[in-house]
Amino acid sequence: MRRAAFGRWRRAVLAARCRLVAGDRERGANPVELAVVMPLILVLLFASLQVSAVFLARSTALNAAQSGVNAQRLYNARGGAGKASATRFLSATGGWLLGWDRTGPTCVTTAVEVTCTVTGRSLSVVPGVDFAVEQTAHGTVERVTPP
Repeated sequence: MRRAAFGRWRRAVLAARCRLVAGDRERGANPVELAVVMPLILVLLFASLQVSAVFLARSTALNAAQSGVNAQRLYNARGGAGKASATRFLSATGGWLLGWDRTGPTCVTTAVEVTCTVTGRSLSVVPGVDFAVEQTAHGTVERVTPP
């Protein structure tokens, strides 16, 4: 008796298993979906890396320009102190800003104000895509005022 019940149970399980496997019409759909979605995922990944590289290049250029302004605006600062300070900063920060050494930081000093501009290019994650970066900082020249 037990053997007959086991045989019926086994046949029912096998029949259900065959129906499930035979009715599975979406077999192999996951690799196709992945092949369709993967280029979009890669484009978003590289775009986010490129945006990060541009942001870091802009931050580096702005900090170098501010460093130049802070050095040049001091009371009785020698000529070229701002450019030297910005160049030291850019040399120490690594390669986030490219091409700055060709033009170099420019610092213009008037009687009242100092303006430093740093130009260059950001790193390119995508070949052939080039982003120009230019940041300017301003500051007032320190001077002695009569009491």
